[in-house]
Amino acid sequence: MRQRIFGLIVKELLALFRDKRSRFVVIGPPLIQLIIFGYAATFDVNRVAYAVYDEENSGTSRELLARFEGSRAFRCLGYIHSNGEIAKVIDRKKVLLVIHIGRNFSRNLFASPPARIQVIVDGRNSNTAGILLGYVNQIVEDFNASWLPLHGIKPPAGVLRPRAWYNPNLESRWFIVPGLLATLTLVVSIVTVGLSVAREREIGTLDQLLVTPMRPWEIVLGKVIPGFLVAMGEVTLIFLAAIFWFRIPFVGNLLALYVGLAFFSLAVIGVGLIISSISMTQQQALLGSFFFLSPAIVLSGFSTPLRNMPEVVQWVTLLNPLRFALVVVRRVFLEGAGFAEVWPQYIPMALIASISLLAAWGVFRRRVG
Repeated sequence: MRQRIFGLIVKELLALFRDKRSRFVVIGPPLIQLIIFGYAATFDVNRVAYAVYDEENSGTSRELLARFEGSRAFRCLGYIHSNGEIAKVIDRKKVLLVIHIGRNFSRNLFASPPARIQVIVDGRNSNTAGILLGYVNQIVEDFNASWLPLHGIKPPAGVLRPRAWYNPNLESRWFIVPGLLATLTLVVSIVTVGLSVAREREIGTLDQLLVTPMRPWEIVLGKVIPGFLVAMGEVTLIFLAAIFWFRIPFVGNLLALYVGLAFFSLAVIGVGLIISSISMTQQQALLGSFFFLSPAIVLSGFSTPLRNMPEVVQWVTLLNPLRFALVVVRRVFLEGAGFAEVWPQYIPMALIASISLLAAWGVFRRRVG
C-alpha cells in the first residue's frame, strides 16, 4: 500500500514539474503577485500633490509650509493667488489638497490664538482624504509644539502623542505582505489541486488508475500529499521573500506559523479535490476554482475588516479557512505570537480540513464508482 501511494505521489509531482505550464503556474504567478501586491497594494499616501494659497507670505507662514515641503507624504505643485483658483485645481485633479493661510495668520498667533489654517481636500476618495487630513493635523501639531515655546506662548495643557504598537511606522506593507503568505498559498493550492483529477479524467489516465489495485482513498491520499508539499513549498518561498526582500520583521514562533498554515493548506486542498472531482474538464475545474477564490478572499479580512461587514456575513466567514489563517500569520509576524496565542485558530481550520477531505473522498468515490 505504501509503495502504491508513494508511486502515485512521485507521479503527481513529476506531472506537475515536468510540464512547463504547470511549473509556471506554481512558481511564476505567486512571485509576480507578491511583487505587485507588495509594492502596489498599499494604504499609505505618498507624494501627494498640493497647492499653497499663502495670503500673508511671512516668515512664520513659510516656516509652517516648509514642514509640508520636507514631508515625504506631500509634493508642492505650486502657489495660487486667488480663491477662484482653488476650485479649478481641485476640480481638474491637479492637486488633492490646498493649504490656505490667511493674511492675519502671524498676528493671530500672537494676539488671539489659535490662528486658523484652512485645508481644502478633494473628498471624492474619502479614504485618501481622511488619511491626508491626519497627516496635515500631525504636521500642524509638530509646528505648534516647536514654535509656541520659542515665542513665549503657553502651549496647550494637553498634547496628544500617538504611538503605533506592533507597527511603529504605520507601514501598510507590514500588514499586507504577511496576508499574502496565506492568500497566495490559497490561490496556488486550489488551482493546482483543483486541476489534478480533472486532468487525469481529460487525458484518460484516470481510468488507468481505477483498474490498478489502488482503492479510492489511496488515490485521494496520493493527490493530497503532493498538493500539501507544493503548498508548504509555496509558503516557504513567500516567507523568505517577505523576510529578505520586503524586510518585514518576523518576531513570532516559526513552528506556530507552519502548523497553522499546514491546517489551512489541508482545508484548501480538500476544497480543491471536491472541485476537481466534480469537474469533467480542466476548464470546468479552473472556473470552479476561481468561483471559490473570489468570495474566499473577499470574506477573509485580507483588506476589509470583518467587523465592518453585516452580522450575517460575519457568520458566513466562519466557514472560510482563510479568515483564520490570516489571523495566524499576522499575529505571528507582527505580534510575536506563539502557540499559546494562536491555537484557537487551529481548531476551526482543522475542522474545515477534516470535513473537506472527507467530502472530497466521498465525492471522488461516488464519481468514479
